Amino acid sequence: MSTSISTHTSLPNFVADFKSITKFRLAVSVVFSSVAGYLLGVDQINLWHIVYLALGGYAMVGASNAFNQIIEKDLDAKMDRTKSRPLPAGRMSKSYAFIIASVLTLIGIYLLYIINPITAMFGAISIFIYTSLYTPLKTKTPLAVFVGAIPGAIPFMLGWVAASGNFGIEPGTLFMIQFFWQFPHFWALGWWLYDDYKKGGFFMLPTGKRDKGTAVQIVLYTIWTIIVSLIPVLNITGDFYITPISAIIIFALGIYMLSKAIKLYKTKQVKASKQLMLASVTYITLIQIVYVADKYVRSWMEI
Repeated sequence: MSTSISTHTSLPNFVADFKSITKFRLAVSVVFSSVAGYLLGVDQINLWHIVYLALGGYAMVGASNAFNQIIEKDLDAKMDRTKSRPLPAGRMSKSYAFIIASVLTLIGIYLLYIINPITAMFGAISIFIYTSLYTPLKTKTPLAVFVGAIPGAIPFMLGWVAASGNFGIEPGTLFMIQFFWQFPHFWALGWWLYDDYKKGGFFMLPTGKRDKGTAVQIVLYTIWTIIVSLIPVLNITGDFYITPISAIIIFALGIYMLSKAIKLYKTKQVKASKQLMLASVTYITLIQIVYVADKYVRSWMEI
């Protein structure tokens, strides 16, 4: 099969492959986090800034994922869940993918720069860490997850930076929340897809195995995630704070996620890791909604 640009003369095929190489669902979740952070940090909503943030954020994440798939083409071909991606399946050449990744990088930096330079800077840092540090470390050490948690935590705080134009305790708190959350999330994913990751030579679990040590760390980091998520109720994080009612809701969501982590610890079953992974996605999505809703409900009640 040809791997040239001509393979994409069919628009539906190009769209499908573009969504695959940019990891559409992951990119959309990142955009959601960024917009949530923006709504938390902004005093007066600028719809154009939301558009630039959404498109620029998607471009930056898409670029990171495209560079990642270029580097891991041969490894992706070994794993069941990735072997049908455009590059390992032969539907796209590395040079074509590189063009897409490069163009997305330029578009992303430009759109974020329109909002403010510091937003563009953090976007560029995210691409660099994900591509140059996290990606090569994945086949060398479980510490790759710690490195990958840095660019993974940037989107939530990026939204606040886009709204305020500066980095302070508020976006730092948002970063910390999403940073800690990623460990139970990705370790649950690593447990679930352990056999497939092993085919590609990826080290995703902290001990390298589906064992008690990994399960204990998943539980501990789930607890830390809940704790840092509740810090804003103490009113010590600047302009980012929540009411006790919202804190109770977040705590309840956290207990649900923790119950799944404890279940994994007790059973060591793949099914339990999948349930925890899905619970973690639900948790981060809903607490972001709760944070935003808390702010605007308080504002409405003060009118």
